[in-house]
Amino acid sequence: MVSNEVAVQNSVGLHARPATFFIQRANEFKSSIWVEKDERRVNAKSLLGVLSLGIVKGTKISIIADGSDEEEAVQTLVELIESNFSE
Repeated sequence: MVSNEVAVQNSVGLHARPATFFIQRANEFKSSIWVEKDERRVNAKSLLGVLSLGIVKGTKISIIADGSDEEEAVQTLVELIESNFSE
């Protein structure tokens, strides 16, 4: 299991378009992937789950993956968030 914490800095947080893009990337991996905020963990491959966290600009979240490509999954998703979804 691999975990990494990252702060969401894009203007709208992880909502609507950025959340959809994030989920599409998460679904490219075989590993189980979760997003955790304030001790609440949801499936990173579920749009409803991710949106339910209410992640806004400045929120720190953890990306957690467990499986055959866990390191690549966490690294890719953290880089996506740090790139501000190419805003």
